[in-house]
Amino acid sequence: MIDLGISKMALIGAVALIVIGPEKLPRVARMVGAMLGKAQRYVADVKAEVNRSMDLEELKKMKDSVTDAARDVESSIQSSAGDFEKSWAEATDISATPHYSEPLAVPPSYPSYHHPGKHWRVKQGATPNWFKARTGTRTRALSGAARVARFRPQKLG
Repeated sequence: MIDLGISKMALIGAVALIVIGPEKLPRVARMVGAMLGKAQRYVADVKAEVNRSMDLEELKKMKDSVTDAARDVESSIQSSAGDFEKSWAEATDISATPHYSEPLAVPPSYPSYHHPGKHWRVKQGATPNWFKARTGTRTRALSGAARVARFRPQKLG
């Protein structure tokens, strides 16, 4: 690696001042700085791309391992399901058990569904309406003009 200390930077600056001249030196320094910035950004982009590709390879390996594990689980479930179906068929075999050979005399009856008739889309308040009516709580908002008209004292004459 190149070791650039303050003394070497000062020597390079003095040589550049003599060779380029004091009029063009600021423009050249700006251009060199811009080129160094572009080079640093390019190196950073290349590093990020390499890191992304490495992460992608790791993710592909992880995906393959998860897929293999899922296949193993699926095959074990299918084999156990086949065993379960065999044992279920043996357990529910009607011809093997004589007391289940006759059908039920009366099929069981279930109550039919009855809709409760509530308006389930309408939001109900936490305080019941009968309590609001008994305590005098307002259930509807009044505008300012309506409130003044409602509570204006009546003329006696």
